[in-house]
Formats: sequence, structure tokens, C-alpha cells
Amino acid sequence: MQEDSSPKPSKSGFILPINPLLHELPSYQTLVRGSHSVSATTRRRSSYFRSSLKRRDSLRDEVEQTSRPLREFPISIQEKKKIRDRQDYQTYTPTSQSIIFKKMKWRRLAQGFKEHMSSLYLWKKDIHDIEGKFGTGIQSYFSFLRFLVLLNFVIFLLMFTFIILPMIVSVYGVVNITSTQVSSSGIAEECTEYGDSNPGLIFFYSHMINLLSGTGFLEQTYLFYGFYQTDELRSDYFHYNIPLAYFITTFAYILLSLFWVVKRAVEGFKQSFIRSEDRFQSFCNKIFAGWDFCITDEHAAELKHSSLQYELKTDLDEERIKQKIADRTQKEKCQIYLLRALLNLLVLLILAVCFYCIYRTTVYSQQFHYTQNNAGSFTFDLTVQYLPSIVITAANFITPLLFERIIRFEDYSPAFEIKFMLLRSVFVRLANIIVLLVSLWSQITTCDGGECKPCGYNHKLYPCWETRIGQEMYKLMIFDLIIIAVVTLFVEFPRKLLVTFCPFPPFTWWGQQQFSVPQNVLEIVYGQTICWIGTFYSPLLPGIATIKYFAIFYIKKVSLMNNCRPSTRPFRASSSNFFFLAVLLIGLPLACVPILFSIAVISSSKSCGPFVKFNSTWEIIPTTIDSFPGGLQNLLYGLGSEIFAVPFFIFVCLILFYLVALAAAHKRVVVQLRNQLAMQGRDKQYLIRKLTRESFIAKKKLAMSNAEKQ
Repeated sequence: MQEDSSPKPSKSGFILPINPLLHELPSYQTLVRGSHSVSATTRRRSSYFRSSLKRRDSLRDEVEQTSRPLREFPISIQEKKKIRDRQDYQTYTPTSQSIIFKKMKWRRLAQGFKEHMSSLYLWKKDIHDIEGKFGTGIQSYFSFLRFLVLLNFVIFLLMFTFIILPMIVSVYGVVNITSTQVSSSGIAEECTEYGDSNPGLIFFYSHMINLLSGTGFLEQTYLFYGFYQTDELRSDYFHYNIPLAYFITTFAYILLSLFWVVKRAVEGFKQSFIRSEDRFQSFCNKIFAGWDFCITDEHAAELKHSSLQYELKTDLDEERIKQKIADRTQKEKCQIYLLRALLNLLVLLILAVCFYCIYRTTVYSQQFHYTQNNAGSFTFDLTVQYLPSIVITAANFITPLLFERIIRFEDYSPAFEIKFMLLRSVFVRLANIIVLLVSLWSQITTCDGGECKPCGYNHKLYPCWETRIGQEMYKLMIFDLIIIAVVTLFVEFPRKLLVTFCPFPPFTWWGQQQFSVPQNVLEIVYGQTICWIGTFYSPLLPGIATIKYFAIFYIKKVSLMNNCRPSTRPFRASSSNFFFLAVLLIGLPLACVPILFSIAVISSSKSCGPFVKFNSTWEIIPTTIDSFPGGLQNLLYGLGSEIFAVPFFIFVCLILFYLVALAAAHKRVVVQLRNQLAMQGRDKQYLIRKLTRESFIAKKKLAMSNAEKQ
């Protein structure tokens, strides 16, 4: 069955010759096989071309009768040239020309404004320099760091505007102040005592300890929860409820962080989702389009070349491992599964040891803090104060190294090996914070001899337990910054000197420090999780985090430019943004758990903070609702009842069903587009093979003709 190869008229009315080679392409053969019959296809094509000719004539008439710009019409370039060459074309579209000029003018103004605003972006030139020397993979890390600086600065502005600024205004007597006082009925008098944490003689080095640990003179400042003991601010014009503002602002910064991170994650997910193409196209993209043309440094170009080579090698290893997995016998499968189970038990044992060490050091540090009055030396006191932070940092450093050794025996694919190891590292870092908080809460809510009954918590050791948790988060953040600076100055820089100027084999084998993007991202995600948890207990902590990430940017930049080289394991920029934000989204819910537990479960301190009048922080909401008018109260209680919850749940389910159906339709379109891209790749492959075969035949004929002439 032969296809008609006669010339066919195009949409613009011209006769286009048909190349027989195009009929041999796999995409054309697929279309021919998918059609019901050649005659039906021919009839459809002839009717299509007739309708195209009619549509061309109607479009030509529409161009002459309307003021729309010519570029907006779906006609060929030849037809547009013919219309423009007509003498009366300008007379038909006088309005469109002025509209075009106005649009171009506004477009230039908007583009100039965007360029001017983009020049004000923080670290724009520095990030461009990093991108030019090391590629977009490492550049994405510094862009993510800039995002966290902006996020923490906005959170700081939120806390400062609604909590700290009203307290500052109240100090100057601009408004009337109502201090928080506990009702004497039902509350022991000892629960309201909150004395000085450092009475008596204070050594000189104690000021340094207080500055690094948040105790002493810092404890009764705007930095911590216990300082905010104002209940209401009143004037002739407004009434400001400090406890309610504190509660609402806490949920506001959590929701702000959630929406902002999800918005950026969705943008990265769209790019990451379309990357999952077929295997042949993936190889073609890495070979023909995998080069990063932003690289200008020669050494970085060599590293990029080696990373592309590593990616291809990794893909081949994955194919080899997949084939090896497919060829496994039942006995080999049982052996590998048993080995993985034993190794995972070893991982759990390592985690249990880390958690137990964190728990014991936290208990010891807390008991030492309240039983000793700076009787030891400066170094010993500071070490005990930072003992939980030291153990957590050591666990964060040692466990990923152990996991990296263990996972090599589990026989995973290279890509899954990296992801699984990173997930374990994320779990360790975030779980260590949770274990620290659980250890603190066990000390806060547990005491001997029924001493917790009068106050609802261990007031003897923790007169203001919220401030104590804020101090622990403060110490973790300060210690994390100190460790990053110390590692850069005393580990990476000497290592660079040894590798560069000492030609001994051990130093050469050790090599230069690698800038591992995933591990560096885990560091700042760990710090951001600490900031989210500690903001409720220390409202100024987002400001400290902003300064911290600002300093980390320059520390990492100097280290990258002078001490480090990119990791041999490549990290694609196209998937990096989504990966960073996905890890950040893991930390945000874990940060919400301790905050919600503190708000709803543990009794609030009776001697400090804005919630001393309430048994728990959550009681501010029903108390505030009870002060509303009756109609508004009924409305709010109705919104929280089952009568509203059931229809709302049904409505949300309908919306979800609609979104699922819409996503399924979009998925079908995406699958079709992927198939088209894959078909284009097969067409290119076919053309390359045909060109190679024809060139080989031509060379063979030329050689035969030369041989005959000789």
C-alpha cells in the first residue's frame, strides 16, 4: 500500500514538494499505522486543505477589515509579506500601528523597571560570579541561602511590629499598661516567683557565658519569652491585647513560611516533573545539552566535564544494577534483603545511641545550671552549658559518615543511594532537635514528691520554662554558626594549604575539600528548623537567624572561592530548588509539633510571659471569643461545630476530586507531549543512522571508482 507522494498545497496556498525521506521516519510510519485506511486519510487531508484555503481567504479579508496587528493572525510569513507589500496596507490599519507603538513603549518601560528592581536584589553580582565560575548547581545553593535570609527578615519584621514594638512603646508611657497578674485563688504563691538567675557576686567571665548562652542579663530582655509580661495596652483610640497578638503572630509566621515555601516548591516541582523523560532522550540531553555555558573558569569547566562523565557512568551503572536485580535468584534476593535488614538494625542502634547521649547530656546540663552558681572555671562552665549542642553537632557530623559506609553494602542503585543517605541525614538532624525538646519537657513536667502539682510543672528548676527552651534554641543557633566558621578557618583553609604546598602522597590522596551542595543545604535547613521552633520562645531569634545566614553567605563564598572545589557527585540545578524546599518542608511540620505541644498541653508559666493568667496558651482563644458580642460568638462557635464541619468537608472533597480529575487530564497531555518528544528523538536517531549509512556507501563507491581508475 503506497502513500500518495504528489505535491500538496500548504495552508498558505503554495505547492510544497514532499520529500520521500520524511515518509521513512518512525514518527510518520507510526501515524500511518495508526490510521484506519489510506483512502480515509487522503479524504481527510483533502478536506483539511480545502478548509485551510477557505480559512486563508477569510483571514486575508479579516486582516484588511480589522485593526488587529498582523502578527496576531495565524497565517504564513509569505502571506504576511504579501499583505505588507500592498500599497493600501497602512491605510487599512492606522489604529493598529499606534496601538503597537504604545504597547512597545509600555513594554520597554516595564522591562526597564524590572531591570532596575533586579539590580537591587541582594547579592546579585556575587551569585552571578559564583554561577559563572562553578555553574548553576552551586549557584542554586546560594540563591536558596538568600531566600532564607529574606524569609527570616520578614518573620522578624512580623514579630517586631506586633510584639516587640508595642512593648517598646509601653516603656515610654505613651499608652496605659495593664500588667499580667495571676489570680491568687487556686495558684500557689511560689509559682509566681521569678528571681534573678545570677544572684550575688558575678565573675567577669560570666558575662561572656551569659552572652553565649542567653542567661544572666540577657534573660530579662526582649530576646526571650519571659520578658513580655504586659497584658494590655490602652489609650483613648485603641486597645491592644498583647497575649492575643503573641498567639496570632506565632501562627502567622508559621503560615507565612508554609505558603512561601510551598509556592517556591511548586515552581521547582514543575521543572523537576517534566525532567522524567524516556531513557534515550535523557542520554541525548546529557550529551548534546548537558553543558553549562555559564561556566567561564577553566578548572570549573574541567570539573563540569568530569561531572557529565560521572552522570553517564552513573546511568550505565544503574542500568547494570537493574539488569543484575532482574537476574537475581530467589536465594540471592533473600540474602540481600537479610543483609539490608541487619544493616538497618545497625542504623537504628546508632540512632538510639545518639538519642540516649543527647538525653543524658541534656539532663546533666539542666541540673548543673540550677545547682551550681558559676563555681567552676570559664571553660568548664561554658562546656557544660553547651554540652547538648556539642553532642548534637557531633552526632550530625559523625552519623552521615557512618551511614555513607554502611549504605555501600546495601547494594542500591547510585541515584537511590544518594537520596536514601540524605533522607537518613535529614532524619538524624531533625530528630536530634526533637530528642532535645523531649528531654527538656521530661525535666519540666516531672519532679519528685509531687512538687509539680501546685504549678503544673517543675517550677523549682524551671520558674520560666518557655525562656529555658528559648535559651536552648539560642545556644544551638549560636553554636551552629561558630562551628561553620571554625571548620572553614581551621579545617578547610589548612587543608587547602597542605594539599597545595605539600607534595606528599597522603596529602595528595586526601585532596582538596569538596563543596557538597546537599550536605551544606542540610546545615542551613537544620538551622532554619531551630529558628522556627525558637521564635515562639525567643521573638528576636529570626533577627539573629537573618544575621547568621548573612554571615554564612560570605563564609561559604570565601570558602568556595579559595578552599573548596565542586563535589565529584553532580547535583543538577534543575532539581536542586525543589529538593532544597522539599527538605525545608520536612522541617516545618516538625517545628510545628513542639510549638503546638507547648501551646495546648503543657501549662504556661505562672511567673513570666504574657499567658500567666491562663492554664495553657490555647485558653486565650476561647477567652477572647467570650468577650465578643453574642451574635459573633454564635457564628464562631457554629464554624467550629459539626454542623459546619460536615458540609465543609464534603465541599473540600468535591474540590479535591475536581483537582484530581484536572491533574489526570493534564497528565494525559504531558504523556502525549513526552511521546512526541521521544518520537522526535527516534527520528533524529534514524536520520543519523541513515546519514552514516549513506556516507559509508558514498565512501565505498568512491573507493571502488578510484580502484577502477587505477
